[in-house]
Amino acid sequence: MDTLDTLWHRGTEFLGTRYAILAGAMSWVSERHLVAAISNAGGFGIIACSAMSPDLLREEIKATQTLTDKPFGVNLITMHPELEALVEVCRECHVSHVVLAGGLPKTETIRTIKSFAKVVCFAPAVVIARKLVRAGADALVIEGMEAGGHVGPVATSVLAQEILPFMQEHHPEIPVFVAGGIGRGEAIAAYLEMGAAGCQLGTRFVCATESIAHPAFKQAFIKASARDATLSVQLDAEFPVIPVRALENDATRSFLNAQQEAIAAFRSGKLSKEEAQLQIEHFWAGALRRAVKDGDVAQGSLMAGQSVGMVTREQPMQEIIDELVTQARAYLARGHSAA
Repeated sequence: MDTLDTLWHRGTEFLGTRYAILAGAMSWVSERHLVAAISNAGGFGIIACSAMSPDLLREEIKATQTLTDKPFGVNLITMHPELEALVEVCRECHVSHVVLAGGLPKTETIRTIKSFAKVVCFAPAVVIARKLVRAGADALVIEGMEAGGHVGPVATSVLAQEILPFMQEHHPEIPVFVAGGIGRGEAIAAYLEMGAAGCQLGTRFVCATESIAHPAFKQAFIKASARDATLSVQLDAEFPVIPVRALENDATRSFLNAQQEAIAAFRSGKLSKEEAQLQIEHFWAGALRRAVKDGDVAQGSLMAGQSVGMVTREQPMQEIIDELVTQARAYLARGHSAA
């Protein structure tokens, strides 16, 4: 084993992969072709179930299994109305790892999944990490605000400094994967040295050759810089908006107008507070699909992490993974030679 293999051995052993590189579950992007390509390249692909029905998830899992014989996982949203049925689909299809996202999962859900698969949960704070470990989580992902899509308020580097030492001291047996704003191998290696078992990347994989994302969607990523991936703005505390990081476009600006109109309608008595909130929440309905599948990069949602500036061209997935590993090994070699 070289230094890199030693550092992420816990992660590769947990995942059953050559490299401890997880793929973030991106709705409409993380489907069979990309997931299989990541796993075949030595990483760990994860299907984004999102709002899929149990039948659609079953179809996606089985299709992925025809494209790779390597391990991959399924990401389930805890708020999904058919969560129990989706869990049973994962059992039926012999899924080895289930990632629970979108809220604190119930202990009962974790225990059910543990009867047939390993459970990975998101921990945005030490107190939540502690709860998840007590509930039976087999591994944790700590994701900072630099990530794309729905994010929390704390930066990746801060979460890593808070949670990695705590987990090493109190639960060294639980692998912890770091996510959010990671686009190069040097960052992966640095977090491994801090005690991570591996890292999760999403934005870096969107422009893989195997990704089914629309060419216009990919071009938006390739042209963007880190500062273009901004958080959605909430205009009024009475009408909360879950922060979403995406590339700025016409829809970003239209969302501000939509909030103003809904709030004004509430203030004038034309809408109830609930109706106004619902109008705001429905603004983005279908927006990500329009961007990813149809190429509507003006009015669609271009969810992207701040690592988007490191996406400079379309590449085969194997090439992307090999680049990350080479960068990580070179970084570690420089450090050890200096020492």
